[in-house]
Amino acid sequence: MAAPGIADDLAAMAARFGAALRLAGLPVGPGRSERFAAAVALVRPPNRRDLFNCALATLVSSKDQADILLAVFTDVFGPLDQAGLPAGLPGPRTGPSGPPELQAQAEAVAAVGTRLELLGLAAENEDAAESDEDQQILRPYLGSNVERLAGTDFADLTDAELAQLAASMRKITLSVPNRRSRRRDTRPGGRRTDVRSTLRQARRTGGHAFRLIGEEPAVRPRRLVVLCDISGSMEPYARAMIQLLYCAAGGASAEVFSFATRLTRLTTALARTTPAVAIARAAQTAPDWHGGTRLGEALKEFNDRYGRRGMARGAVVLIISDGWDTGDPEIVRQEMRRLSLVAFRIVWMNPRTKSASYEPLAGGMAAAWPYCDAVVSGHNLEAVSHLGAALADPVRRRAMVAAVTT
Repeated sequence: MAAPGIADDLAAMAARFGAALRLAGLPVGPGRSERFAAAVALVRPPNRRDLFNCALATLVSSKDQADILLAVFTDVFGPLDQAGLPAGLPGPRTGPSGPPELQAQAEAVAAVGTRLELLGLAAENEDAAESDEDQQILRPYLGSNVERLAGTDFADLTDAELAQLAASMRKITLSVPNRRSRRRDTRPGGRRTDVRSTLRQARRTGGHAFRLIGEEPAVRPRRLVVLCDISGSMEPYARAMIQLLYCAAGGASAEVFSFATRLTRLTTALARTTPAVAIARAAQTAPDWHGGTRLGEALKEFNDRYGRRGMARGAVVLIISDGWDTGDPEIVRQEMRRLSLVAFRIVWMNPRTKSASYEPLAGGMAAAWPYCDAVVSGHNLEAVSHLGAALADPVRRRAMVAAVTT
């Protein structure tokens, strides 16, 4: 790749460098290019290595991206071992300038080079002590902490790291399909004429109906019912899913139940609260938190107490569980069949399905699999998009799943 001519405008240089990175396959948009230009203006790197450190701190978020960045940087600006800088970049800083917070940002970005050099020296010492086949080269990368956490399994996140994802979860919309209501909405041009509304409007014109008001069946979103496994193996994912439900738009209207050895309704306890308080209240309300799993008995209690009364009728049911059950799998099969007769869709979130070699061998999961419309992993924030698509799918696919698994 030929090095482009760099103009005096720092913003133009950053934009052209970002375009070169996009051609190489990196997701560098205007926001990252702007951060790169701001970092260069703050640090004023005296050499190519410091300029590369600015790019490393603002343009990438993984080790693979850092390798591509190094190759593109070498093509555009030249090798790192050369001390010269292209024309058009601001010269080195002669002293502190600007507000204290900007100075702190500049010092933080400038310190990247020092940390990388120390890690590089440590890697060289380790290479001298180990053989070539046993050595492992670690190349640290810098990026947004939220982007790193979004690709981390929920089971590996601490409570503080899970709280950092709350802002990203608020940008997610968990929507469900619509259903035709028994009520009707009036609007001009409807299929049927609403005589009452038409005559009421005609009173304003002396009894002459100059415009017919039509009516059509109203459309309402379906109810979302969540059954969340809070046993020991599922506790990290239960925390994340409860937080997701009350951060995502529309999630607060869901009916939420937890189960381990018994079924507990959490809807009232989680209403009008924050995600952090929601998780704490859920742990206090459910007496079997971290307990064993009796999936079949929990499904039976839900069908008897709530599903029969109409809560699950025409609803989208989300079951969050790994499928491990200490009870009889035949009970799970019978209760899933009962639930499938009234629910519109059944979506099962199983974090074990993140593995490509996963097979539904566990007794509870194998019994429930034919009655599920979709099975998704949802093991991290990046996989939640598949969960949202499964919930919003307006087509019942239960017969297709059953045909594949039988």
